[in-house]
Amino acid sequence: MSERPRFRPEVLREYALLADGERGALIGPHGEIVWMCAPRWDSGAVFSTLIGGAGVYAVSPGDPWYVWGGYYEETSLIWNSRWLTSSGAIECREALAFPADPHTVVVLRRVRALEGPAEVRVCLDPRADFGRHGLGSLSREGDVWTGRVGPLHLRWSGVEQARRADGGLLTTLRVPPGSTHDLVLELSDRPLSEHPVVASRAWEATEHGWRSGVPALGRVVGERDAQHSYAVLRGLTSSVGGTVGSVTTSLPERAEAGRNYDYRYTWIRDQCYVGQAVAADGPHPLLDDAVEFVTARLLDDGPELRPAYTVTGGRMPDMHRLPRVHGYPGGGNRVGNSVAEQFQLDVFGEALLLLAAAARQDRLDSRHRRAMEIAVNAIERRWTEPDTGVWELSPARWAHSRLICAAGLRSFAAVEVTAARAASLSSLADALVADTGRDCLHHSGRWQRCPDDPGVDAALLLAAVRGAVPASDPRSTATLRAVRDELTQDGYVYRFRHDRRPLYEAEGAFLLCGFLTALATHQQGWETEARAWFERNRSAYGPAGLYSEEYDVNQRQLRGNLPQAFVHALAFETASRLASPRAEH
Repeated sequence: MSERPRFRPEVLREYALLADGERGALIGPHGEIVWMCAPRWDSGAVFSTLIGGAGVYAVSPGDPWYVWGGYYEETSLIWNSRWLTSSGAIECREALAFPADPHTVVVLRRVRALEGPAEVRVCLDPRADFGRHGLGSLSREGDVWTGRVGPLHLRWSGVEQARRADGGLLTTLRVPPGSTHDLVLELSDRPLSEHPVVASRAWEATEHGWRSGVPALGRVVGERDAQHSYAVLRGLTSSVGGTVGSVTTSLPERAEAGRNYDYRYTWIRDQCYVGQAVAADGPHPLLDDAVEFVTARLLDDGPELRPAYTVTGGRMPDMHRLPRVHGYPGGGNRVGNSVAEQFQLDVFGEALLLLAAAARQDRLDSRHRRAMEIAVNAIERRWTEPDTGVWELSPARWAHSRLICAAGLRSFAAVEVTAARAASLSSLADALVADTGRDCLHHSGRWQRCPDDPGVDAALLLAAVRGAVPASDPRSTATLRAVRDELTQDGYVYRFRHDRRPLYEAEGAFLLCGFLTALATHQQGWETEARAWFERNRSAYGPAGLYSEEYDVNQRQLRGNLPQAFVHALAFETASRLASPRAEH
């Protein structure tokens, strides 16, 4: 019989996030780190128990009779697991050392005996590349263990006595009342430094890193949640500026529906959402990060800009399955993503919206303006082509894609220094809106999805929110009315109607769309109703305050990969915009 503890999957709301910008980990209610890729976001997983693979790092109460809780320290991703046992209270302070080294992840864990003595069981069982490589070449000197996990170098400090079991290391720690005990795990794709990381120094640097990494915000609704969303986005953003779509892969949007994707990459659209959201509050560092990443991709690829890249700006791997992983229940075992082969017209409009937002904060130079001209030229050249659109579907002339490009052109025109160039940009925007009106205006007066699909789509709310057309335009008010009438359930909003089934049977509500509805309603001047949409969707998270892509309204559960960057971005933007009276558009 195996000595190693087994951890079953939990519902997604039970997991907390540790992240340092270069990689992230999910930790469950029993102190089990069940997901972490190393050394980078899109590397193979070292801990993949979350999706039915191998590898876990757990610090759990020795007393099996306990209840769980946890909380983040203010404006940080320093998490505290908390257990009330039959003999007292235990906390384990958890973080990835921050700021991070791109080559080395440092996992900090500090056990604290709050009431009575603490006894915790510790299991370290790293399995590199989704379980392909176990722990080898192991040696110990004092309380420091060293070894290899496939290509990775490992060092584990703070454990003097441990035993091998099922390929991992097991031990029991006993901490006297009022005392603490530190564990430090280092994993690197390079040889480690001569001396182990000193826990006290690493904690001090991490605390300082988060204090300086999450700025004071302006006026926002729900300041604590807004700051937390900023902290999550900071944790998902690498030193080169790319923000990953999500930490995980293959968590199901819908059980056994085949919609299980790898989101450990940077989507241009999502990156623009992050930058625009941050700009709504001020010129915070994440705005500059987004601008730099998108600018570099435009300068490199021009009209052939891809929808998504690795977090360092490289090409994404093709999608394939993992033979050693059977997947999260109801999900799959995919890594890689085929989105890089798609053409998505709207990314050029989003890039212009992002760069114009930065221009209004006086954050652009000639290099950035050159990138704006590249985006304009790409729109001029390609706007009549079918594209896969915001939801990455079959190529069509999607109304949203053309309208977002029009919005980007208008934003650029508003910050352009010459009247002639501004007029040229506005004229092209007018042409895109007119063309969309010819083939994507529903007989009821609202926008429809594409010429061959008369359905309503929540993404079309962005036409007015981003300024392609005025909020007072009858097409804007008719579209908002149709979204509220046809795509909502209990205050949550779905993307579009797939077929004649009830909305909840096809997929979960899209939290992004809920926040867009709040923004569109606020833009109409309906402040109370806008706040209601915002508060309803703001509540769709678990104890750790993390949003997934979708929300199962009937079962009140998170669905899809966790956390989802674009949802945290729109939650932040909505919190900022709703704090002020409706602006004139």
